[in-house]
Amino acid sequence: MCLNLAKLFRRIFLFFFFLFMKQILPNSTVGVFGSGQLGRMFAIEARKMGYRVHTFSPASDTPTGQVADFETVAEYEDLNQVKRFAQNVDVVTFEFENVPSKTVEAASQFVSVHPRGEVLHIAQNRLREKNFLSQKNFPITPYRHIKTLEDLQTTVQEFGFPSILKTAGFGYDGKGQAKIKSLHDCETAFEQIKGNEAVLEAFVDFEKEVSVVGARDEQGNFAHYGVIENAHANHILDCSFAPAYLSEKIQKEAVEIAHGVLDALEVVGVMTVEFFLTKDEKLLVNELAPRPHNSGHLTIDACATNQFEQQLRAVCGLPFGSTEFYKSAAMANLLGDLWKNGEPNWAKALENQNVKLHLYGKQEARCGRKMGHLTTLAATAESAVEIIKKSRNKLKQK
Repeated sequence: MCLNLAKLFRRIFLFFFFLFMKQILPNSTVGVFGSGQLGRMFAIEARKMGYRVHTFSPASDTPTGQVADFETVAEYEDLNQVKRFAQNVDVVTFEFENVPSKTVEAASQFVSVHPRGEVLHIAQNRLREKNFLSQKNFPITPYRHIKTLEDLQTTVQEFGFPSILKTAGFGYDGKGQAKIKSLHDCETAFEQIKGNEAVLEAFVDFEKEVSVVGARDEQGNFAHYGVIENAHANHILDCSFAPAYLSEKIQKEAVEIAHGVLDALEVVGVMTVEFFLTKDEKLLVNELAPRPHNSGHLTIDACATNQFEQQLRAVCGLPFGSTEFYKSAAMANLLGDLWKNGEPNWAKALENQNVKLHLYGKQEARCGRKMGHLTTLAATAESAVEIIKKSRNKLKQK
């Protein structure tokens, strides 16, 4: 009886909440925690639609700050500055997930923050993320929480070799990971994580990596871009293309899982669900990114509504735009390595009239640093990948 009453009150609350839900309309100011390339591309789309953008991060002259209307330079732990920022915007979103929870709590006192702090809290820590996915029965690789060297030595024998040791927090692009190929590797791998909380994962001999970029609003409406296939080099995304080379059954299953994850987390905004596809065609959730994603950059030129505009629509309470693709598409990352012998040959890369260049405004090119990307459209995904790789190779020509 009490359970039924609770459900009834929740439905009544949601009815009135959605009835009077405030839309954040053009000419409003959208706040963004973070100031990298994702924020830059989000700000470009927001300004196209008549919004002002206010970015908050510890750095100045940032990729986002260069195109935003306002740039607050302060540490995330400076809660007085966070509160001032929150009082001068109409809604807040994120361009990366590693924002301290106390920062989100402070901003939430004055303005709606999307996605909510709990979503970030889960997604910024591998252990919390794995625990959440496991509790909700989403398919994942076997894992264990590692606290001591003895934990690692025992569990690695249970999982077999190789296994992957990962720090629980603040890891991306292969950082904070070690492959354990034998029992002798355990001590070195454990030293590498420097006493940080860690997770051991069973090694997955996967066929390919794919992702689903999805968006969800406060009313539970869901939009997605199908399944995008990803190729990595040195643990960094190298090239993405859509549609993925997958059976219709697997594509449908990937979208259904992603939809389930966004619903379970009650995400408002964009979230990307990354998958391994095993050789026997089983999908395993690898990671969650509660924001637009590198693999979704191809939507900028390929879709009626790209992932950044969709994020804006979601957090501002506007109807979703079409996610239809004009053609098959591919995206290739441009890393700082391309600047090793001087400025890349942009003219050569752009000889193909169907290739688009997107640079992020970063002043220093470092090896492995994402400096920009190329995109193209073609009749097939295979053709798009071939075009984009040829154009990127031309950047090295003198």
